[in-house]
Amino acid sequence: MNQRLVPARVSSPGRILSRELEARGWTQKDLADIMGRPHQTINGIIKGNKQITPETAIELAEALGTSAEFWTNLEAKYRLHLAQKQADGPSDESAISRRSRLYSFAPVAEMTKRGWINTTDSIDELEQQVCDFFGISHLEDVPKLAVNCRQSENRDSETQAQMAWAKRVENIARTQDIPSFNRKKLESAIPDILTCSAKAEDVALVPIKLLSLGVHFVIVPHLGKTYLDGAAFYIDENPVVALTLRYKRIDNFWFTLMHELGHIVAGHKGSYLDNMENLGVNQEEKEANQLAADWLLDFQALSTFIEKTKPYFSAQKIKDFSKSQQRHPGVMVGRLQRENYVSYSSHRSFLVKIDKYLDLWIYS
Repeated sequence: MNQRLVPARVSSPGRILSRELEARGWTQKDLADIMGRPHQTINGIIKGNKQITPETAIELAEALGTSAEFWTNLEAKYRLHLAQKQADGPSDESAISRRSRLYSFAPVAEMTKRGWINTTDSIDELEQQVCDFFGISHLEDVPKLAVNCRQSENRDSETQAQMAWAKRVENIARTQDIPSFNRKKLESAIPDILTCSAKAEDVALVPIKLLSLGVHFVIVPHLGKTYLDGAAFYIDENPVVALTLRYKRIDNFWFTLMHELGHIVAGHKGSYLDNMENLGVNQEEKEANQLAADWLLDFQALSTFIEKTKPYFSAQKIKDFSKSQQRHPGVMVGRLQRENYVSYSSHRSFLVKIDKYLDLWIYS
């Protein structure tokens, strides 16, 4: 813990003034007469009951041959010292500095707003709640969770916010009772999971399918400055797939879901959030992207369709090809947009929102 070093004692301006008078053989009344001030004014400064104003500092400087800044600086340092002693009380660290440390450690305001921790005026209680949430004994501990994250590559994310989001997912996932997990069984089940991708409303069937395979499934909306779409990690031997629905469109849901399942099928274990570099473009992310793309649309069929159809992709041709792939047209439009075959303003009607079908799985 960093401790602020403060002097045990700071001399008051009155004490310095008293020494000045003693050195000159002056009484308080002598100085009062010289300055044309009441005796009580000088006595109040020496006792510390009266502060030295800028006007008084100028007069003291003229009377004693010093600078006005000398007296104003003495006064300011002394008053700051008194205020600091009162604020710190008997403890080593003030409530303000402890609260500052907490807010640097985690997005406390957002966590309170979402009900992850309770509102309290007690700094001890707040610190204990934050520690309990992250599963640590004290703030010097670093929460550890190896995660694969799908996030925006164009924004700088805050690790503290990402960790808070991931821990919220973990805390929810631990309440789910699921069977043991087998990676080969999950890989074999990918085609069955994708049968839910032909109709928007069938996304509601996905969570149960995953839970039955021993895969935790949780949706927690993203925190500010996380820029996350989803993540995959493990609790003991069971994997967790977490989504944010940052974009509620059907194309984003299916690509992110398949991307996270790609991490699990490929056996990726992720990296600790406080030690991630080039997260959006590392090799595991590229591999998960490729698996998601290949699972969602047959590569050879898609390539043939694009060559025969470009540069004009009509709504009917998109619907016909999507039907042949047993996918919702929104999945196809999202792919064409990402690969720059159509503009992001084209065929928006196919990019339907799916969050209403997943209400039961969305946690605050």
